[in-house]
Amino acid sequence: MTLWGRLRALFDGPTDDLTTGGIARPLLWLAIPIAVTNALQTAYNLADTLWIGRYSTTSLAAMSFAFPMVYLLLSLGLGVSVAGSVLVAQHTGAEDTEEANFVASQTITYAAVASVVLGAIGYLFVDDLLAVLGASGAVLTEATAYLRIISLGIGFLFTFVVFISLLRGYGDTVTPMLVMFGSVVLNVALDPILIYGWGPVPELGIRGAAFATVACRGLAAAFGVALLLYGTQGLQIRPAKMIPDIEFGKKIGRVGLPSAVEEGARALAINLMLFIVGLFPTAVVAGYGVGIRVFSLVVLPAVAFASGVETMAGQNIGAREHDRAERTVSFAAVALFGVLTFVGLVVWVGAPVIVDVFTRDPDVVAAGATFLRFVAPTFGFIGVRRAFNAGFRGAGKTGTAAIIVVGVLGVVRLSTAYGAADILGPTGIWLGFALSNVVGGLLAFAWYSRGTWRGTDLMGDAGPEPADDD
Repeated sequence: MTLWGRLRALFDGPTDDLTTGGIARPLLWLAIPIAVTNALQTAYNLADTLWIGRYSTTSLAAMSFAFPMVYLLLSLGLGVSVAGSVLVAQHTGAEDTEEANFVASQTITYAAVASVVLGAIGYLFVDDLLAVLGASGAVLTEATAYLRIISLGIGFLFTFVVFISLLRGYGDTVTPMLVMFGSVVLNVALDPILIYGWGPVPELGIRGAAFATVACRGLAAAFGVALLLYGTQGLQIRPAKMIPDIEFGKKIGRVGLPSAVEEGARALAINLMLFIVGLFPTAVVAGYGVGIRVFSLVVLPAVAFASGVETMAGQNIGAREHDRAERTVSFAAVALFGVLTFVGLVVWVGAPVIVDVFTRDPDVVAAGATFLRFVAPTFGFIGVRRAFNAGFRGAGKTGTAAIIVVGVLGVVRLSTAYGAADILGPTGIWLGFALSNVVGGLLAFAWYSRGTWRGTDLMGDAGPEPADDD
């Protein structure tokens, strides 16, 4: 077969079956709506950053502290949603619809419990955590006010994340995209009204951004749960199956705890990095905050493809198509490396212009642009790590993915940034960020090449090959 014929063959096959036919076409069918959903998700943060950045530099710095803390609170409970998504994927691949519905029902229950606990922790201790990270004065006051409102509504935020994860595991990525779109449109409309106080609405500043987010996510979560209750998209939760099941709780703990550690480590690394950044002037903090928002946007293809890989790998393992699962992971890694390397080049060239969109302060623009120019050349390695870690999670090897993330972010990024910042100033922080991206991609590839992730499922049976303990 010619090279052109091989490329064409990648896109052959139906898009409604993830376990047969070509690889690229169903993966794109999954990933594109996920990318749009993630872009809309980021639009929440970008809209807040844009309006707050034009409101005041102090509020922008407060948001730089607040966003990582929100991520930390959510990440501690995300293990539940990851476990639910992987379990739904494997049971869907095995064509066991009833068990997939049971998993969805139980996941909603355990997610509700997690959100109550995390919301209480966030509300009670967020000011102390922010102070430890270096927030002080007016920045601490505004960041605390924002996060307490978010903590009270974190159940809405978390429920919507679970809704997205469950449908993604089932193979439906379009419905979450549409629900997210409606929520974002409403949020963009509410932000300036509540922040600046248009008409009879009082000026709320950073608190207005928090109220807008909670209100819009609440509506999206309610709509998502309604769809799952009616089962209109295929996956259905049933009240009778939502009574906590101890055995399922143990399973979701085995699968979800490493994912919670992984996401928690990622969030903690962001917060500890903020602690290091907080040692420098407010302009550096604000520039870092804008840079992180842009960074999160440009790596969306990696996150989207990784989510698609997780679903495809899980469904193929459930269907005992282990070779196809492996081909999916390898294809995604190669594709993401190429695409994100190109995106990195574009960001490197346009970094000052990009940051200037969010702030008029020249010192903030300089700091944000420098950060982006350090990390942009390493975007391709982020794609490699995301693809391989998604393969590990789809196979039930959530511990492997967690080890890689903890090692890369904790050992490489934070240690390098902390040590180099003392010598090079903010440049040392940007250097640690870039180095960790490269090491993460190479480490994930090396671990994946061992082949120990193959042949695992979570439905009570092992696949055709024995699975090593990682």
